[in-house]
Amino acid sequence: MNEDLMGHADLRGRGVLITGGGSGIGAALVEGFAAHGAKVSFIDIADEPSTALADRLSAINDHPVKYIRADLRDTDAIKHAVDDAAASLGSLSVLVNNAAWDDRRDLDDITEDYWDLSQAINLKQVFFTSQAAVPHMRLADGGAIVNFSSIAWMLNMGGMPSYTTAKAGIVGLTKSLAGRLGPENIRVNAILPGMIVTERQKDLWLKDEDIAAMIGRQCLKRSLVAQDVVAPCLFLASSAAAAMTAQTLVIDGGAI
Repeated sequence: MNEDLMGHADLRGRGVLITGGGSGIGAALVEGFAAHGAKVSFIDIADEPSTALADRLSAINDHPVKYIRADLRDTDAIKHAVDDAAASLGSLSVLVNNAAWDDRRDLDDITEDYWDLSQAINLKQVFFTSQAAVPHMRLADGGAIVNFSSIAWMLNMGGMPSYTTAKAGIVGLTKSLAGRLGPENIRVNAILPGMIVTERQKDLWLKDEDIAAMIGRQCLKRSLVAQDVVAPCLFLASSAAAAMTAQTLVIDGGAI
């Protein structure tokens, strides 16, 4: 086990489900929870990297890591995937809603179909995955939901209005779910990452000058990587954050 990831002993043996866990931030989260001895399943639709990740981590950690293929735009598929995860894990007490689609499309180019697709991937599925997980958390006498939002909606970014709307909506959803589920000992918090530099981001969107501009804005003068959000997520999922709910945790190197 990586000594840098040790701690949060209460996560050992707990059932954890992570959406969008096959690559990028999601894969780092899967690896982080597995390294802490949690029982981990993750949902994705990219078979090759997801299968490779599950096989690799299953070989080196205390418990097998399970990849569940499901299209999160389909609410029936969500329900089946969550129930499958809970059954294979034995219980489910942590849900990390990480999956997202950070596509860029200008105001003048957005159609109704595009808007609905973006909201389905970035916001709607967060609610329905949480809804499907809650009955299992009740059986476990409580749990923690960690939703991934973004600082993008706070930066007046003009080129991705559907995405930023959804990410702002996640904050509102987090607070609403926290209010509803707190009496049942289920905590709900959100993480707002800044510019996390992943291979996908560099392939699709980020140029060297974009990264340099954000580093210039940040208090911490380095690129942020997927590992930078793992420890905060582990914290929110663990008993170290037992009194925290309805909160947003910004991990952006001091950009805002």
